[in-house]
Amino acid sequence: MNKLFVTGLLIFSALNVIGQTKNQIKFTAKITNRNSDTLVIVGKDNFKQVIPINKKEVFAANFEAPKGFYVFSDGTESSRLYLKPNSEVNLTMNAKEFDETIVYKGKGVEESNFLAQQALRNEKLEEAYSKEPAEFAVILEAKNKTDKESLEKGSFDAEFVTAMKSNFERFNEFAIRNYESASKANKFTGKPSPDFDYENFKGGKTKLSDLKGKYVYIDLWATWCAPCRAEIPYLQKIEEKYHGKNIEFVSISIDKLKDNEKWKKFVTDKSLGGIQLFADKDWESEFVTSYGVTGIPRFIIVDPKGNVLSADAARPSSPELQTQLDSLLK
Repeated sequence: MNKLFVTGLLIFSALNVIGQTKNQIKFTAKITNRNSDTLVIVGKDNFKQVIPINKKEVFAANFEAPKGFYVFSDGTESSRLYLKPNSEVNLTMNAKEFDETIVYKGKGVEESNFLAQQALRNEKLEEAYSKEPAEFAVILEAKNKTDKESLEKGSFDAEFVTAMKSNFERFNEFAIRNYESASKANKFTGKPSPDFDYENFKGGKTKLSDLKGKYVYIDLWATWCAPCRAEIPYLQKIEEKYHGKNIEFVSISIDKLKDNEKWKKFVTDKSLGGIQLFADKDWESEFVTSYGVTGIPRFIIVDPKGNVLSADAARPSSPELQTQLDSLLK
């Protein structure tokens, strides 16, 4: 799942706790091909429930939580769920097909199943980003209609229904902005990439044009960005795998100027490899605005001639990236 598409809206809704009275929750999960031995459920007001796997290969815990929206994560992927008083939540899924296989059974899980299905509809909408404006508008309207009809047909908590109607409106605005951004990015494909001339962690400055003759995989990130940090271990493995190949890995921080030292310390502490650069005007840096970047991490691939291969490339954690790099560097 492309988390860029939904992250902002997921977090907003997930941390919206409707009630303040704590209620007993019984939670179990059976996950095949798991990414971790621990699940974490987070919510508003720093709510955090860590659930380790037991000897029966089941994640199980009893805990108290106010009624409302939450996010569960296995350290790699995340998804929303909705907890109600005295819920008995039994989750099953295959972590290799995370969103596509989420199923909740038990007591009080209707809302969580709705959220899982809505996440798939949200994700599918990304496929329409390559369409012409009129066609995208038709697809978005059909998606909105399906969301509303599914909500009306279900037997859901009244407060959940109210919250989701508001969520739909925000998502519609979010989707339109992202479509406009994607359309702008797609226009770059096959054309010369905008250049940059940024501070290099190792000293001096580096231009994109300095790297002509090699493929360049660019990571736009920031030290404060949790999804960005989550990609770092995968990026390090990718860098190691393709070391010595005709490719440079460039990470461009869009931290604010006041956090320059924080960036340097982060690069040192985490032993970050590749070419580490610091953008000159954070979000307003010309390279960033030229690509219409509205969310990070954002990945870009430039070919040896300096032309854009992908203005919104796959993440290091995605198998798609290795498939693409293998074909380019064979």
